Amino acid sequence: QVQLVESGGGLVQPGGSLRLSCAASGSIFSINAMAWHRQAPGKERELVAAITSRGRTNYGDFAKGRFTISRDDAKKTLYLQMNSLKPEDTAVYYCQGEFWLPRRETPFGSWGQGTQVTVSS
Repeated sequence: QVQLVESGGGLVQPGGSLRLSCAASGSIFSINAMAWHRQAPGKERELVAAITSRGRTNYGDFAKGRFTISRDDAKKTLYLQMNSLKPEDTAVYYCQGEFWLPRRETPFGSWGQGTQVTVSS
């Protein structure tokens, strides 16, 4: 009912930057909270950053001061600006969101397929 497609991942050198995007599509009435998560090989998935419908943000400790989450509801798009990237940031980054759909009384949750971020020299 809601599809999330991430883009912007790739290979970057340590200290570099990337901007991830997550575009939502479907019969969306409005967008609730959205978030970025990541999962490195052999590790559990962890929260990178989250943003509420009012723009309140929350970051994982490793992301504070380096990553910035933002959203453009008119474009139904979530962003993650990542600066000062480190090799330990290498992971698959997933977009996740909650959406209000027509004729649905509870938010609909959806995950994207993920985009690979590799930080290496």
